[in-house]
Parts: sequence; C-alpha cells; structure tokens
Amino acid sequence: MAKRVAYCAMLSALAMIFGYVEALIPVNFGIPGVKLGLANLVIVVALYLLPTHQVLFIQIARIILVSFLFGNLSMMIYSLAGGLLSFLVMSLLKKAGGFSVIGVSIAGGVTHNIGQLIVAILVVQNMKIAYYASVLMIAGLITGGLIGMLAQRIQLHMNQDQKNI
Repeated sequence: MAKRVAYCAMLSALAMIFGYVEALIPVNFGIPGVKLGLANLVIVVALYLLPTHQVLFIQIARIILVSFLFGNLSMMIYSLAGGLLSFLVMSLLKKAGGFSVIGVSIAGGVTHNIGQLIVAILVVQNMKIAYYASVLMIAGLITGGLIGMLAQRIQLHMNQDQKNI
C-alpha cells in the first residue's frame, strides 16, 4: 500500500513538473490556448500502470495544485472540465479494449478540448465559440497522437526493463 501511495505521489509531482515546464516554455502552435499537454503523458502512462481510481487522484491533484501554484481559479475550472472529461473517456476506452495507447491518448486530447470548450461557452454565454470546435478537434488529434506515441514508447521501455530484472 505504501509503495502505491509513493508511486502516486511521484507521478503527481512529475505531472506537475511537466505542466509547469510547459507553462514556462511558450509553445505557440498558432492557435490560442492549444498546448502539447505534457502533463497528460503521465496520466496516459499511469492508466496502464495503476488502478483507475489512483489515476483519477493523480489527475485531480495535479490540476488543483498546478492551478493554485501557477494559475488561478479560472484556469482550475477549465482544466478540471477538460481533464476530468478526458480521464473519463480514456479510462472507458482502455477498459473497453480494442484501442491502442495512441488511440486512447487521441481520444483524451480531443475530449479535453471539448470539455474546455463547453466551459468557455457557459462562461461567455455565446454559442459562437462552438465554431472553434473544428480547430480544437484537429489540435486534439495531433497533440493526443504525439502524447500517445511518447506514452507507447515509455511503455515499451518499461516492459523491456521489467524483463531484464
């Protein structure tokens, strides 16, 4: 039990570090609000290592702590909407089977953007923001694919390391 708690704490800290580094390095994809989502790399990898409820804890802890330390309440609301919807979809797809790590990650990237777009529509109270959805879907496909490829490579290395022990 203590080993799992330590593992969750380590992954939460790693996700926070990735989120902070991403905030420090302004990667401009030419689309406002689009980021690579490095912290989500930790979540995707953790989905294949830990029980779902522990990954949910890591996701919530990361979002709340990063928002308090480096953001604000508005950031937390948008991040929770995107992060929780993304987590829900990724965990359901992983459980259903038939989806690769890359496919699960792409679904997570797309649904993360959908969650944030829904919050934006509610906050601004203007449905015209929904026109931005197609751009966000493409961005989610690309960034989710990149994160998924990284997660798959990490999984391969972890499996090889376990065989060598």
